[in-house]
Amino acid sequence: MSNKDYITAEVNKETTSSSLYSEDLAPIPESKRTWGTWNYAALWISMSLCIPTYMLASSLIEGGMNWWQAILTIFLGNTVVLIPMILNGHAGAKYGIPFPVFARSSFGVRGANIPAILRAIVACGWFGIQTWIGGYAVFLMLKTWVPAIDTFPQIFPDSFGLQTGPAICFFLFWILNMYVVYLGVDSIKKLLVIKAYFLPIAALALLFWAISAGNGLGPILAQPSKFQTSSEFWNYFFPALTGMVGFWATLSLNIPDFTRYAKSQRAQVMGQIIGLPPSMTLFSFIGVVVTSATVIIYGNMIWDPVILAGKFENKILVSVAMICIAISTLATNIAANIVSPANDFANLSPAKIDFRKGGYITGVIGILIFPWKLIADPGGYIFKWLIAYSSLLGPVGGIMIADYYFIRKKKLNVNDLYELKGEYTYDNGFNKFAIIALILGILPNVPGFLTTVELVSKDAFPQWIDNLYHYAWFVGFGVSGVLYYLFMRKHSYLEFNTETQRHRG
Repeated sequence: MSNKDYITAEVNKETTSSSLYSEDLAPIPESKRTWGTWNYAALWISMSLCIPTYMLASSLIEGGMNWWQAILTIFLGNTVVLIPMILNGHAGAKYGIPFPVFARSSFGVRGANIPAILRAIVACGWFGIQTWIGGYAVFLMLKTWVPAIDTFPQIFPDSFGLQTGPAICFFLFWILNMYVVYLGVDSIKKLLVIKAYFLPIAALALLFWAISAGNGLGPILAQPSKFQTSSEFWNYFFPALTGMVGFWATLSLNIPDFTRYAKSQRAQVMGQIIGLPPSMTLFSFIGVVVTSATVIIYGNMIWDPVILAGKFENKILVSVAMICIAISTLATNIAANIVSPANDFANLSPAKIDFRKGGYITGVIGILIFPWKLIADPGGYIFKWLIAYSSLLGPVGGIMIADYYFIRKKKLNVNDLYELKGEYTYDNGFNKFAIIALILGILPNVPGFLTTVELVSKDAFPQWIDNLYHYAWFVGFGVSGVLYYLFMRKHSYLEFNTETQRHRG
């Protein structure tokens, strides 16, 4: 790494006493940046090998695609999202700062709480989904040995859509997640090692079972697409592609939380290229094959691997499968869905909220989001969850990249990122142009979201406006990024710098 691409992370002693500074949010010094290429590749392989990735692929099959259409869509989506992933990762590797601190340069030292909380709430949703999957796996395992758990009296209102047995296991698994948060992130290392060995073995075992029970790959992969015309396919493909991009839209923002430990820019770039698209595509292929095989084996399509594993007749086999799923889910949940939102919540009040408290907040919101409803069907999983939150995070990504690369030319004042009065103070800590650009980037997708969740009728808006939602991440990213650049270049950047000098004077 050249000197211009590497900054030794040091802040003034006065900065360390700032209300915006904490040990969790502090820049990582050069001596502690130890992650190489294969650390990032391993991170992505580990995070990609999870049940939601499998469900991502199987939901496309359920939606009507054949095997190669589903795989191509997933590969393209992950290749697209790799670009902002690498671009945003640059600041973490160069300055050693996490996502909430990086966001201060564009949104302001106080305004950064807006994108941080948007990203954190989405992570809470993912935490809830993963916890539900792990808890349901525990339920199915117990059900094979204690069938009575499935007949417990109903204690929740029908509107909750939650049975007592699965609910108990969900809350028990949730408590286990919170206990790991209490122990700290280091406690997850052993689980990640176990997952690295057992989940690939379990996934391959499931693949071989599907091929064997489905009479070979030929009949499985020969199943045609359900789309009768090319227009039907394209109408499904583009929102599906947006959903695939949305799958990692969260990490594309907070990737500095991980790249701040990078030995070099090359390490984070090559590690992500090696780790993300290939592992997502390969594991998705297993999901595609197994889901397609369920039609041949059971006569109907089963897109949820947890439910599928629960259909096995051998109790030992079911138990082993569910334990693998639970351990894998726990490891992924802490790495992908606790670390970042805990930092985001800590950014609200660095002096009062540490990593542990941020993790507890994530856990509580993860329950309140009703995750069992988010993954009740494949259509809701893609159209009401993945695309919906991509419409919020795409604009944030566009603004951050426009600011870092086109406004600041990759140059940040690290000390001022932790100061209430400095280069990133803007107007009382808020960059109004970033907030305006964010709102304007979200607005075009609102009509389509309202019709998708059936809050308004489908003829309430012109069809072309309604269809913008199918490209939510791309629309938000482009609109907010371009508008932010124009606002800053035309009106504010020089004014803000003048205001900064006045504060310092």
